[in-house]
Amino acid sequence: MAMHGKRILVKLVNKATGSYYVTVKNPKNTTDKLRLKKYDRKTRKIEEFVEDKIK
Repeated sequence: MAMHGKRILVKLVNKATGSYYVTVKNPKNTTDKLRLKKYDRKTRKIEEFVEDKIK
């Protein structure tokens, strides 16, 4: 995934199952942690994923 300008890579993690997605965000416009509802492959349901650091 190419980096454009001020965008940074973030990891969206489902705390219950440990599943994650990797995406980008502009921290200047979005100062809060991302909380998105996405499909979890382990539970086969739409669940909430929360932003976490990429290690």
